[in-house]
Amino acid sequence: MAVSKKILIVEDDKMMRDLYSDILTGAGYEVELAEDGLVAEKMMKKGGYDLVLLDIMLPDRDGLQVLESLNVKQRKACGKVVVLTNLGQDTLVKNGFELGADGYLFKYALNPDQILEEMKGFLGEK
Repeated sequence: MAVSKKILIVEDDKMMRDLYSDILTGAGYEVELAEDGLVAEKMMKKGGYDLVLLDIMLPDRDGLQVLESLNVKQRKACGKVVVLTNLGQDTLVKNGFELGADGYLFKYALNPDQILEEMKGFLGEK
């Protein structure tokens, strides 16, 4: 049996966090959750993830500040980092790429099947 891939979901909106978690655990992924930037930063510095879904707008520390706080080794230990954003945040997405993000998703533009397909793409499974 294949080893499950580990995904960290960093999202302060409980509905969105639960949606991503339900979709990904239902597909067999191991999921951990963080609802603010400080917790996310601690978890990401420990690493061990295949993929991190990182919301930009977070309490305590935003997603870009979290990315900026990671050194190269810590960043690599998080696998791919996908920035979660709302429409109209182009400058923030650009900043995310400059800080090492591998991709981005518009949070409210995807249905559950599309979310799963996007995750598989980022994990190299499609």
